[in-house]
Amino acid sequence: MKKVTSEVNYLDQRTRSRKNVLFNGLVGDSGFRISKVIDRGDTFLPLILGKIEDTPRGSIIFLKYKFFPGAIFFLAFWSLVLIGFSAFFIWGKADYVYSGICLALAILNYFISNFFFQRQVKLSRKIFINLISFQMKD
Repeated sequence: MKKVTSEVNYLDQRTRSRKNVLFNGLVGDSGFRISKVIDRGDTFLPLILGKIEDTPRGSIIFLKYKFFPGAIFFLAFWSLVLIGFSAFFIWGKADYVYSGICLALAILNYFISNFFFQRQVKLSRKIFINLISFQMKD
């Protein structure tokens, strides 16, 4: 895992030039915090948090996929803005059509974000499973 994971400084191009790196992040003895290497920005890229526990028959890896803090901010900000507009149109202007549109957009924002996040989780999970199954090819 440490061989295919690199700690990246995005201000230094030299840290992003290795071709055999599959993940960016940190790998420790009992856990890791990684994300898939990408060429262009992706708001919905998952942060993979892993915890490794030893057992008598090997190891167990517990994975948790989370939004990056920037994506959480994006989702929360626009959801709150749209819900705020919805409340304004209900109580301030008594315009139920605009209120419904804003509320529908807030809900749509949530579902679209989750859709794109789950799509990226599948891609990251596939790379990770191939890596730990020792079936990765150069």
